[in-house]
Amino acid sequence: MDTKAHSAPEGAINFATHPGDYQHWQLDIEGDTAWLTLDVNEDQTIGEGYALKLNSYDLGVDIELNDAVQRLRFEHPQVGCVVMQSGKERVFCAGANIRMLGQATHAHKVNFCKFTNETRNSIENATAASGQVYLCAIKGSCAGGGYELALACDEIMLADDGASNVSLPELPLLAVLPGTGGLTRLVDKRRVRRDRADFFCTTEEGVRGKRALDWKLVDHVVPLSGFDDAVRARAGELAARHSAHRGSQGITFSPLDRRFFPDSIEYPHVKIAINRQRACATITVSAPEQPIPTDTNDMMAEGAAFWPLAVMRELDDAILHLRFNEETIGTWLFETVGDIDRVLHADRTLAENQAHWFVRETVLFAERTLKRLDVSARSLIAVIEPGSCFAGTLFEIALAADQSYMLLGQFEDDDTPAAEIALSPLNFGAYTMVSGISRLEGRFLGDDEAIASIKARNLERIDAEAADEAGLVTFIPDDIDWEDELRIAIEARASFSPDALTGLEANLRFPGPETMESKIFSRLSAWQNWIFQRPNAVGEQGALVLYGTGQRPKYQKHRV
Repeated sequence: MDTKAHSAPEGAINFATHPGDYQHWQLDIEGDTAWLTLDVNEDQTIGEGYALKLNSYDLGVDIELNDAVQRLRFEHPQVGCVVMQSGKERVFCAGANIRMLGQATHAHKVNFCKFTNETRNSIENATAASGQVYLCAIKGSCAGGGYELALACDEIMLADDGASNVSLPELPLLAVLPGTGGLTRLVDKRRVRRDRADFFCTTEEGVRGKRALDWKLVDHVVPLSGFDDAVRARAGELAARHSAHRGSQGITFSPLDRRFFPDSIEYPHVKIAINRQRACATITVSAPEQPIPTDTNDMMAEGAAFWPLAVMRELDDAILHLRFNEETIGTWLFETVGDIDRVLHADRTLAENQAHWFVRETVLFAERTLKRLDVSARSLIAVIEPGSCFAGTLFEIALAADQSYMLLGQFEDDDTPAAEIALSPLNFGAYTMVSGISRLEGRFLGDDEAIASIKARNLERIDAEAADEAGLVTFIPDDIDWEDELRIAIEARASFSPDALTGLEANLRFPGPETMESKIFSRLSAWQNWIFQRPNAVGEQGALVLYGTGQRPKYQKHRV
């Protein structure tokens, strides 16, 4: 067995990057305004066989965007407005690269769309929760995923020059849907009339000028001669209005410390062990080795090494790695290890200091990471054993799991104290799902008494029997049945259809209300997932395959 650590496996998609390494974006900071310029290097692609012409994007472009959005919140908290613009003449962005989509596997297309959705949701969250408003400045053509990128911004400014336009031409040109929330944002966010949205999405022609403004497709239309000045002026207004942390000094997002082995990955606080025969990965999350600082200046001094932030950055990277690079590993087992009191101390400290921007952003980052876990198409099982520290924020992982197993008592011939769980103030609303409610609310939907009873035990240690009685875990086997029950659960998951499991899990994970964000992941993603497998899109004579060849697609005309 090869035990030597390596860099990321050859061919694996790497989600770690830095502005100094960007190939497609340029990030410039001017006081309280940031300028995020898309200037795609068409030859720097994730895959082979296509070029990123017309400022089109593949996953590599969006990895950089995701990095920039996160860095702006932590490294530049003084920024109140982020201007998104193109570095190319006559084109803002042509959207996702068609040739990339045409040759990509189904799994890659689906995960690509999911990741781009998560990135755009992060942009909106930055506006809603962090006071960083995004202004999209469009000169030239803005089509498909390019316009979906604009839709994620708070305001859109369009040049009025007879050529600049916005469009969502996926249906007529490619026989697919806008894959990054475009349909939902048109009607739910921008309040575009349904009849106008229908016409807009069924025409290849873009909409420009006054019609784009009248239809609420954009917020401002400005003559080209005064466009740059108008953008700068509006950015200044937005920055002055929203720069809540003017003068604040950010922290540096240092590179992640990762070691790759053939069947494992090690971060300082997260470990992944892959069992390919059982098609499962065990993800172990560690408590802090020392109590976290309670003074915000000391937290800031730790920066990216601050445990609540560091552990979630590692978990976020681990989730993305497994999604894209380990497609056949269908079950994720979650374990925790360490001092439960230190986890609770960390949560209390975060709860008491949420008025500080760094603490608030740390909690928000954890919320986004947990959401990424929720929408991952994998079976999630929490394993709660003696030595575990499923408490507070880390207990959110167990609440996100499809099933949880907690050992009743101790293992024979092992004096490690029996497993306990605990909740903290952060479990009661700090970490919402895409549906806008907490995982506890989703678990006990409509049962306010159950939630109140659990809240009354805030910060208390809860053993297996009490956890079972409270409904906080699924099963509590004793040490005699422990291994067999876990084995059966894992083997059962591996025996089922992955497609059916994905549908089951996605339907069950989000009870309760629906939000724009939940619609994007459930309603839109489900339909797009299905359409990506249909011959009208990806068959030999499908639109996505024949695009650019000059041949007309041949559609199967029956509705199903």
